[in-house]
Amino acid sequence: MPPVDSSAVSLLREVLSSTGWVDRTRGFARSLRRSTDSGEGLLLVGTPTQEPWHLAAHLDDEARFAGIPTLSPTLIRWNPQPGAPQHLSYGLERLEAAHRGETLFVVAPDNPTEELLERLADARRTGATLLTIDTGDSDLAGLAHDQLIVPSRGLTAMGEPSGLAIGLQAAGLADIDLTLPSVSFDTVQHLVSAAAGEDLAVTQALATGSRRGFRDRLARMLDGLQGAPSTRDW
Repeated sequence: MPPVDSSAVSLLREVLSSTGWVDRTRGFARSLRRSTDSGEGLLLVGTPTQEPWHLAAHLDDEARFAGIPTLSPTLIRWNPQPGAPQHLSYGLERLEAAHRGETLFVVAPDNPTEELLERLADARRTGATLLTIDTGDSDLAGLAHDQLIVPSRGLTAMGEPSGLAIGLQAAGLADIDLTLPSVSFDTVQHLVSAAAGEDLAVTQALATGSRRGFRDRLARMLDGLQGAPSTRDW
């Protein structure tokens, strides 16, 4: 997949900066960087029905572009196919070998399952660091060193995407489904992966910087849609 356009990420942050999501995802990204900068590996795992392919690709991009090799994840799959390339061949048994110094990054938009929870608990007992993005699962909360909760996405009263969601899609953010008052898992993963590749000092300064009104930022974003379309794909 093509790399993330940094200007698109900046636009997304500008629109969301008064909602708290930028600060929350940057704080989580700092935890990810701290655990991986001095660690021995990053293992990324999802649920049986939701494997975090996009996040793996974005983190790998950030690792390469920012010169931070420890951000490049090993994707753990539930049912790797025989003969798959090495980077797509790691199954759940890899979690059994997790040890102190390694970071387990769990993305669970749905049920993490008892099988995964048991393996995560074993990995934590051996000293691995556990970070999760999930919907507020209580079992994951009891295991995670840092948990980023993404509530179910909101819709307008008529059940249609908000105007903000439509505006962002028109801006070229085709895989972002943004509806108020909450945001999607895809959106949160984009923000986390982008923040993880930033300089930590810069990230801290930006997170505590001054803010403008949300309506002003939204108006400028929509005005920008009248200009020439982007030539880059997300």
